[in-house]
Amino acid sequence: MTIRRQATIKDIARRLSLSPSTVSRALKDHPDISPETKESVRKIAEELDYQPNSLALGLHSGKSNIIGVIIPQIQHHFFSSVISGIEERAQKAGCNVMICQSNESYEREVSNIKTLVSLRVDGILISITKETRNYDHLFNVMKRNIPIVFFDRPPHATLCDRCIIDDYAAAFSMVEHLISIGKKNIVHFCGPDNVRIGFDRKRGFVDAMKRYKLFLGESETIFKCDKYAQAVELTDNFCKNGTLPEAIFAVNDMTAIGAITALNKNGIDIPERTAVAGFTNGLISQVTSPPLTTVEQNGSLIGAKATELLLKRIETQVFEPFETVIVPTKIIVRGSTIKNAGTQTGDLGF
Repeated sequence: MTIRRQATIKDIARRLSLSPSTVSRALKDHPDISPETKESVRKIAEELDYQPNSLALGLHSGKSNIIGVIIPQIQHHFFSSVISGIEERAQKAGCNVMICQSNESYEREVSNIKTLVSLRVDGILISITKETRNYDHLFNVMKRNIPIVFFDRPPHATLCDRCIIDDYAAAFSMVEHLISIGKKNIVHFCGPDNVRIGFDRKRGFVDAMKRYKLFLGESETIFKCDKYAQAVELTDNFCKNGTLPEAIFAVNDMTAIGAITALNKNGIDIPERTAVAGFTNGLISQVTSPPLTTVEQNGSLIGAKATELLLKRIETQVFEPFETVIVPTKIIVRGSTIKNAGTQTGDLGF
């Protein structure tokens, strides 16, 4: 099998007995090149399936028209919806998108950053990993005047552009919903504190419980648990030990679904005995038994707004105060908290 070499400007020039510089100007529709020559160059370029080298063009113009994106896990519904929003907005601006997956690894995140910088991307959109505690690799990129916009999971530092939701307020409102249906003994399956969303959702849970004088202390109500398998095991232990709470509020949907799986296995009535609420509103939340009450994060809108903010930074080329764009959220009430609820939507108003 013969592998065909990609055509270059020199190949077109040889076919037409022209100089490479003349071909280059013809492809750029330069006014000094005659219409006849432009048409001849266009036909040969099509025949040879010539594709311009975007990296070389970027070196020449100072812009690659490529946006780098780093996400923790591409298979998650939330991140795939964010990518959809990013690509739609970037395409309208004439930009290409290069997607990297950190797979929740700090080392891979650092490697992804190095790769995108070496490819001379115009800017980077990133949601940091659960392992990321050192941000030097990110701030070093900013020092190079390569714009970075953080989405969903920004660093704790505020000296950066961010596109986020109000995780604290959304968690607070979800706890209020659980209290409104008569639940008092409520526990929170939380994420790591170094990730801002986990920290803020836990804070919203604690403050809501304190407001209604239901908080019994972290050791009694907060459990490090942000994965499906962990939630299955923890909830199963609750059932076996006779310590099952009246409601479980999980940091994300997959953790909430792990709790539902264990409750169903143990024959626990959901939501009468124990209600369950999550956070994301992924597609799977609609097909659990019962369907999951959750917070709608608007992933596609987050992606679009983050891209708009990044494009603004790329075009401005001068320092302006960092911005935080907050995307609105809403509670989606389903059968895991109210029996036969259908699907009800409650705007959180942020």
